[in-house]
Amino acid sequence: MLQELLAGSLEDARARRELKPYARLEAEALARPAALDALEALAPADHIKVIAEVKRASPSRGDLADIPEPQALAAQYESGGASVVSVLTEERKFKGSLADLEAVRKAVSIPILRKDFIGDEYQVLEARASGADLVLLIVAALPQETLQRLHTLIRELGMTPLVEAHSADEVARSVDLGAQLIGVNARDLSTFELDRDLFGRVADQIPAGVIRVAESAVLDVSDVERYRAAGADAVLVGEALVTNDPIATLSSYLSV
Repeated sequence: MLQELLAGSLEDARARRELKPYARLEAEALARPAALDALEALAPADHIKVIAEVKRASPSRGDLADIPEPQALAAQYESGGASVVSVLTEERKFKGSLADLEAVRKAVSIPILRKDFIGDEYQVLEARASGADLVLLIVAALPQETLQRLHTLIRELGMTPLVEAHSADEVARSVDLGAQLIGVNARDLSTFELDRDLFGRVADQIPAGVIRVAESAVLDVSDVERYRAAGADAVLVGEALVTNDPIATLSSYLSV
């Protein structure tokens, strides 16, 4: 499934490249105002930080929420205390778009993550040109050489890579990249099975000074408390926010 999702995202990017050549996109990316400092926004604090996601659907859960105005939801996230807004831009299974990202950028003043299946430089340039401050890199999807190349480009453009791991080996590969922001996803994107204890098993492998993000398997406050106790500096949450009152749910998380 992961390779299928990556292949679909790359195919869609190639189609967009036919309409907007690389050189033109690069010029647009370089002309954007400087990216916001996501590391500062997610720096460890006396409470958990939240990356709040605009998420309409997923391959494992199907349709989750009708979100005709992602910018309105993102504004709620910001007013509710989220540190970062994550915008799913994958079109086929998650029903997102770069237009969602651009709309959210105009609506909030906090950093924005482009969450997609990123595999080439064109997609990274798209993220910056659309106003993203962070870009997701999934270790399981890419060889180390490609990860390193994309990680370097993201940083050269002033953005922050969120490097996502699903195992101890992938955490080690993330550390080898020099990642300053490492996410541990409880959901295996090859099988979509959940391992709620994964973060706790691998968190100690993430060096001091690197921000640790727990992803997936966050429904209620007890899940956030479990991740916080295991050493998470932040949680990335989508489904629980789009299927409940986002402000009240955020408030309960931020009390942890």
